[in-house]
Amino acid sequence: MATYLVGDLQGCYDELHALLEKVNFDPSQDVLYLVGDLVARGDKSLECLRLVKSLGNAAHTVLGNHDLHLISTALGIKKIKPKDRVEAIFNAPDFHELIDWLRQQPLLIHNQQAGFLLTHAGISPDWDLATAKACAAEVEQVLRHGDYYAMIEQMYDNLPDRWSPDLQGIDRLRYIINVFTRMRFCYYDHRLDFACKAPVDQAPSELTPWFNLDNPLFKTENLVFGHWASLVDTPTPANIYALDTGCVWGNRMTMLRWEDKQYFTQPAMKQYT
Repeated sequence: MATYLVGDLQGCYDELHALLEKVNFDPSQDVLYLVGDLVARGDKSLECLRLVKSLGNAAHTVLGNHDLHLISTALGIKKIKPKDRVEAIFNAPDFHELIDWLRQQPLLIHNQQAGFLLTHAGISPDWDLATAKACAAEVEQVLRHGDYYAMIEQMYDNLPDRWSPDLQGIDRLRYIINVFTRMRFCYYDHRLDFACKAPVDQAPSELTPWFNLDNPLFKTENLVFGHWASLVDTPTPANIYALDTGCVWGNRMTMLRWEDKQYFTQPAMKQYT
């Protein structure tokens, strides 16, 4: 039995399929973890959703910002962006089934036995493990059983940009969603920044990657995430695993076998703009 973790799919089904063949993935024995953003930009988002869903308990994914945006467009809150290439999902006979399945997925996975935390973008520099898990559960509860339409309709904003346990209502939910699905750089006072998407060595001096901030959790847990394609080939601390290597942008898809920390890569078969 092996545990595999893979970076953002973004509709790059062929590359995922090639990686699964490369490692001889056996869903009766092995388990696949995905960092979210199953859909958008690549041309086989429908196939990605169907594959991950079909694997049942052999696959576990967190939600990424593109996954949440797909739910938003499915609800009619936002219009489909042509560059997202998700039209096939909307025309599929299992459209509603796939969207309902996606809405049930978590923001955070804590695999205590293997020893890792999995999110799409990261964990707030102001959270300990208990707070991170509780905050993820708050949003997950609304997505699965609450007024998810109202929450998704109001999630498109950059504020509040700093955590406080006193945050309430949509401000609290929005901060949680932004941390788990959109965060990259932070200011040194822990405020989130969403403007800078540059490589780390080109970022303004007042910004730093979220995982470089002084949070004991970032040093005591193995943190696995995606979302940040421009981190490709940028060194990270030993316990920080950044798996988005920009396949959809013409780079490569990366898979990590957790037990021996061996990486497997598949060069992009297409490049999307």
